[in-house]
Amino acid sequence: MVTAVRPAVRTVLGDVPGTELGICDAHDHLFIRSTQLPGQELDEADAAEAELRAFRALGGGTVVQWTPYGLGRSAGHLPALSRATGVRLVAATGMHQAVHYRPGAVEEVRDRLAELFVEELTRGIGGSGPRAGLIKVAGGFHGLDAHARHTMAAAAHAHHRTDAPIAVHLELGTAALDVLDLLCGALDVPPHRVLLGHLNRSPDPVVHRQAAAAGAFLVYDGPSRAHHTTDWRLPDTLTALAEAGHAGQVLLGGDTTTAGARSVNGGPGMPYLLRRLRPRLERALGAEVMDRILTENPGRALAATWRDGS
Repeated sequence: MVTAVRPAVRTVLGDVPGTELGICDAHDHLFIRSTQLPGQELDEADAAEAELRAFRALGGGTVVQWTPYGLGRSAGHLPALSRATGVRLVAATGMHQAVHYRPGAVEEVRDRLAELFVEELTRGIGGSGPRAGLIKVAGGFHGLDAHARHTMAAAAHAHHRTDAPIAVHLELGTAALDVLDLLCGALDVPPHRVLLGHLNRSPDPVVHRQAAAAGAFLVYDGPSRAHHTTDWRLPDTLTALAEAGHAGQVLLGGDTTTAGARSVNGGPGMPYLLRRLRPRLERALGAEVMDRILTENPGRALAATWRDGS
């Protein structure tokens, strides 16, 4: 008898059914180091633990870290943090825009990216660390450069070998349709395996509706910054998507990328998602829809019928 393989979310402590995630911060960072953010590194395990405990105290159940290869993921800390706080953690493989890396770092692995992604998804990060549960790549501002196309091709190859979901950083929320044309068109990735991040930074209702109609998951992440029209537009944006039948494709996250943005340092941090944003959106969408967005949708977006990469 052949046993059916059921979809599961790959966390740093093992695979779990998507129904067990609880309330999910679908895009955030516990650790990250970028050349574009000097002096603002997230590299302290104690601060990461404090942030997770604050999120847990408000009912949080899972955090998805989108930090990819080469940017200080500190993957070795993640299992212990998950055990200590009771928050499930999902780690990422993948590659960001080249500008975030030290000189030469991209070239060191450029010719073996697909194999690197598969290894981290199936055997573990660094060979002995926890397994990644998604592939993170990045587009450019209103377009895709050669680096983006190369990394997305590698991500698609790894997806086809493992079924891992692909999460995409959209630069200031742009180029969503270009990403879908490449990943889901030329590279044959099913749209429901693609998570489009930062859409709130370019609140274009036409593009969002097109991306949703294509079948992708739409990720709205990070509280408002001075140059982002995010929070105050979000209720109307999500209401329009829900009325069009796309509430089941919406995800929310905090996207904490600097030490100053952590709640333990006086910033919004991970708790902001539940402390401020959730009540605001509940008034527009209702508690039932918000529960679906925070619990059910991430479980479906992140679950995969995992293969060994061979």
